[in-house]
Amino acid sequence: ALIDYIKSDFDMSVYWKTLNSNGITKERLLSYDRGIHSEPNLRRDQKDGLLRDLGNYMRTLKAVHSGADLESAIANCMGYKAEGQGFMVGVNINPISGLPSGFPDLLRFVLNHVEDKNVEPLLESLLEAREELRPSLLNAHDRLRDLLFLDIALDSTVRTAIERGYEELNSAGPEKIMYFISLVLENLALSSDNNEDLIYCLKGWNHAINLAKGGDNNWALYAKSILDRTRLALTTKAEHYQNVLQPSAEYLGSLLGVDESALSIFTEEMIRAGSAASLSALLNRLDPVLRKTANLGSWQVISPVEVTGYVEVVNELLAVQNKTYERPTILVAKNVRGEEEIPDGTVAVLTPDMPDVLSHVSVRARNSKVCFATCFDPDILSDLQSKEGKLLCLKPTSADVVYSEVKDGELSGASTLNSTEDGSLPSISLVKKQFAGRYAISSEEFTSEMVGAKSRNISYLKGKVPSWVGIPTSIALPFGVFEEVLSDSSNKEVADKLQILKKRLGDGETETLGEIRKTVLGLTAPHQLVQELKNKMQSSDMPWPGNEGEERWEQAWMAIKRVWASKWNERAYYSTRKVKLDHDYLCMAVLVQEIINADYAFVIHTTNPSSGDSSEIYTEVVKGLGETLVGAYPGRALSFICKKDDLDSPKLLGYPSKPIGLFIRRSLIFRSDSNGEDLEGYAGAGLYDSVPMDEEDKVVVDYSTDPLIMDSNFRNKILSSIARAGHAIEELYGSAQDIEGVVKDGKIYVVQTRPQM
Repeated sequence: ALIDYIKSDFDMSVYWKTLNSNGITKERLLSYDRGIHSEPNLRRDQKDGLLRDLGNYMRTLKAVHSGADLESAIANCMGYKAEGQGFMVGVNINPISGLPSGFPDLLRFVLNHVEDKNVEPLLESLLEAREELRPSLLNAHDRLRDLLFLDIALDSTVRTAIERGYEELNSAGPEKIMYFISLVLENLALSSDNNEDLIYCLKGWNHAINLAKGGDNNWALYAKSILDRTRLALTTKAEHYQNVLQPSAEYLGSLLGVDESALSIFTEEMIRAGSAASLSALLNRLDPVLRKTANLGSWQVISPVEVTGYVEVVNELLAVQNKTYERPTILVAKNVRGEEEIPDGTVAVLTPDMPDVLSHVSVRARNSKVCFATCFDPDILSDLQSKEGKLLCLKPTSADVVYSEVKDGELSGASTLNSTEDGSLPSISLVKKQFAGRYAISSEEFTSEMVGAKSRNISYLKGKVPSWVGIPTSIALPFGVFEEVLSDSSNKEVADKLQILKKRLGDGETETLGEIRKTVLGLTAPHQLVQELKNKMQSSDMPWPGNEGEERWEQAWMAIKRVWASKWNERAYYSTRKVKLDHDYLCMAVLVQEIINADYAFVIHTTNPSSGDSSEIYTEVVKGLGETLVGAYPGRALSFICKKDDLDSPKLLGYPSKPIGLFIRRSLIFRSDSNGEDLEGYAGAGLYDSVPMDEEDKVVVDYSTDPLIMDSNFRNKILSSIARAGHAIEELYGSAQDIEGVVKDGKIYVVQTRPQM
């Protein structure tokens, strides 16, 4: 205010205007501990000296109270000498040594253009400065504090420049918006540790820009996958900050008496003040453009079933999966991971989340005739949420969902989960399997009395599929082995404890499920089991874990027990209870296969599950092992369809956005194979665990080096081969199939198949 007052030739109204515009009134000046009672009264002959000294003082205040201030931060790093009078005399800040050549010129450019309306050159220079500064920040330096403040100031200036540039983007095309996204993303990566995912997103955006400039037909489809992955990365960062910052904020806030409403949004406000918020705003601006260009629409319909029900809004499907709704319910769920059960009474699940079309919950929805769809449009989603408690009719097509309010009296024909056309529960029963006297059997011995459909199907394929399709060698621990092991004298203590826990479970104490699983892991392997399993594996040319030492056998034995224990998974237990299956009659064989260390994994549905079109094959592909596809791993898989009369021409539906790939050393996998997985009228597949002997490595995926993404000829060849394998297996069985497999060095392997429900 004083500087403005002096510059205006001592116009007192300017002094008060500056104060008032910054929220300072006469009353506030008087309220200070050392109240200010009078207006300034300065002499005109001191004008130049006052401006010089007050300017220097302003810089000092900024340097002390806001090290992130750009001007003072740059001055501290480049060095300056104060030549004022009084206390400022002799203040001398030396330039920081060891900075890159040309760095001062870069900083001067930033200062000279910091207010430019065209922000693109400024943003590029700010990022260049941060990149050049980064090596100095990672090493010991006697002026590290000044370097940190400079980096913070540059980061902050990027955000303010981006916000100033929003107006410029109003009339900009998608290439310009994508370029701005890449700049802000680079800035965020420079401000983050563990930034590998952000860097791979940045590489993806750079490739998307090149595709758009080159006129590639799929540029928008590719950019949409990068946008989705970037959103996932932002969500992960936000959750990390929430976990790190919020507990401390709440602890300190409670001690200081800070209002709870302010505390609850502390981390949220911290995030909002940084580059992540600017990036999110840019993504929201681009998303509808990409969806329109790629003809994606506002919906992805996973299970197109026309339903009527009452709207209920929930934060996550997982939290209500075991609930029973008394009336037909349309769930609008913010979070759907992909491995949940669908609650009884639910007729539809609508979500902004993006589970894979072939994830567990998606398959569940289709099998149970539940409408299931992803909504990409936040306005539509908000409208649906606003209709909570109201009765809606949903009429989905393969690419859209039309909804309308109906009166209570018009509710008719609304179905509930697992009901038949007359509203009754389907009649399903299990036949309890007995131990047949053998602890291990080869694939030639697989029968319905010994193993489930998973094992029998893989055995049936051997020698019947085309020679270019590989089938892994398999053996199995048949039905009844678990019960036989449990009855062994060495496991009496485990058996007694299990009996007590099962009784408690029968009395409704579902919290005992975890205790039961833990108890099963305490089983000891009878000597005969070990010997028979070893003999069968070696005679089938499979590696015997014990050859690598006792510890390796113990790993294998633990994996077997974890498969057995999965009979008491919450999801599996509630699922059988819903359809009134006798859980005690559920028997678990264990299919043993050597793991193929895959480049890619895939799931094929030989009838398109979204449209019901039997003339086309639908497939999803992920990098690495298939658990990221069938498990609750965020992001979408690569997806494509292929007409059965034109298997050489796969049509890409979406690029992958999954940030994680799973990879493993040469190992074994122990697959669940129960007698309750392929019952007519009951979708039991995927409820129980398949357990690798070794833990998978989680790798952050760089799609910019992946030929499946970058090389269209390679992609076409691989996708066509996958489709051909699926078609061959469908013809072999004479019915639609749900097929899992992998690709290794260009060769297709099928690891299991089942009827597509």
